[in-house]
Amino acid sequence: MSLGRHILADLSGIAPALLADPVKVEQILRSGAEAGNATVLAGHFHHFGFELGVTGVLLLMESHLSIHTWPEHGYAAIDIFMCGEAEADAALAALIAALAPSHQQLFKHERGLPSGVCLGI
Repeated sequence: MSLGRHILADLSGIAPALLADPVKVEQILRSGAEAGNATVLAGHFHHFGFELGVTGVLLLMESHLSIHTWPEHGYAAIDIFMCGEAEADAALAALIAALAPSHQQLFKHERGLPSGVCLGI
């Protein structure tokens, strides 16, 4: 039984200027949430300075999306966890299309309850 899909994406070979732009990084993450049919409840993004990385998170009704960027390495670490009707794979596809990495390593995990676990008792 799966309660949600959790995806970790290590993306590299991304244009450094894109990864250092906090406005663009936030737009990309919000577009990913939209592509996954998720509802954004809140967001917070922090830019570490000129030509430095961005850390951002979107709190979703269906869980969360987060990103951490290292422009100096052309690298972004993305965490997608979505449940309900949200589509984590669609969100991931949108993020990959927008970031255009030359390399990607993906880890996908179905989250759920072990058999025999009783809730609320």
